[in-house]
Amino acid sequence: MPRELSVMKQLHFRISDEVYSSLTEYSVAENRTMQDSMLEAIAYLLANQKSNAAKTKAARFTFIDLFAGIGGMRIAYEANGGRCVFTSEWDRYCQKMYLDNFHELPYGDITQINAEDIPDHDILVAGFPCQPFSIAGVSKKNSLGKATGFLDKTQGTLFFDVARIIEAKRPKAFMLENVKNLKSHDRGNTWRVILETLEQLNYHVSAEVLDGQCYSPQHRERIVIVGFDEKRYGKNIDFSFDLQKPRRKKKLADILNENVDAKYTLSDHLWGYLQDYAAKHRAKGNGFGFGLADVNGVSRTLSARYYKDGSEILIPQENTNPRRLTPRECARLQGFSDSFKITVSDTQAYKQFGNSVVVPLMTEVARLVTEKLKELDSVADGEHLNKLVGYIGDNRYPDIMSN
Repeated sequence: MPRELSVMKQLHFRISDEVYSSLTEYSVAENRTMQDSMLEAIAYLLANQKSNAAKTKAARFTFIDLFAGIGGMRIAYEANGGRCVFTSEWDRYCQKMYLDNFHELPYGDITQINAEDIPDHDILVAGFPCQPFSIAGVSKKNSLGKATGFLDKTQGTLFFDVARIIEAKRPKAFMLENVKNLKSHDRGNTWRVILETLEQLNYHVSAEVLDGQCYSPQHRERIVIVGFDEKRYGKNIDFSFDLQKPRRKKKLADILNENVDAKYTLSDHLWGYLQDYAAKHRAKGNGFGFGLADVNGVSRTLSARYYKDGSEILIPQENTNPRRLTPRECARLQGFSDSFKITVSDTQAYKQFGNSVVVPLMTEVARLVTEKLKELDSVADGEHLNKLVGYIGDNRYPDIMSN
């Protein structure tokens, strides 16, 4: 046996069907064995590690993508010239779709990741879940006369991990996204603690509920929270959500397919159940029920439960029962391009797109954040230069003046 082969190590791992198919096509086209193709790919990856730093410097800014889902926020910030240097997402189906589209596997549970292990970055981006804060530990500390901080108030929630990473890495800015009812959640306590925490970390915070329907044919309201580092830029920071809206507002018909598989049409049993359910609640004076969409208008909000019956957005059809949106139509409804690959089951795709963001809206917010950051950096650089000139003018550096 040749010595080269005798010292080689064996490595077994799983790859998705899509990656396997691509690898097979490449191997055939290049007349290489599968093993040689894999070795070549690994060698290429290792060889390019050294160039990653240069690529990062070439980007306008760097950012991290927490609670990344399938990468809607990443698309938004990359569209504005950013480079993603770290991603975290625990759901394995989201991880698969993220990998298939961005060729990067997100890190898993953010609660198990040390903040010090996360690369430095300019902007932290996160769509953290809405959770109530327990005040038990805070009340105990108060009774003992001890000071409490954000670590006490947010412990046990996923917002805690956002806060600890902000504290450790001090990004220039952050952008957080959540459900529109965040301010009223837990009788306002959740919002109060979040705001206090971010301000305690010395960030100038702005927040606004934004509706995606000007960028996508869907009524979808989400709260967006933006913060800039006051330690770096001072307290005199003026930021507003002055969005540039498209001239033409899309309608639902713009994202629909003409020919749709019959499996998306509701069965007689399900359609009958939804009608009976709606009638029962109408009789009680409630507004619950299915949503038969106006294809010339905008739809209701797509939710993660859409896979169950599709009741919130049903597409009317002539001479037959209405149908659900297809996963591709859901992707379009959220503003994903048709080049975005859907590589999971319909059920998982419905969940993922239902939990995602309206990409064009977030792209516009990302533009505002990055432009403000560029402005703040320019002012900070100018002030630094003025101080330097002042020092020189005061003859504090006579050697420099003599030159």
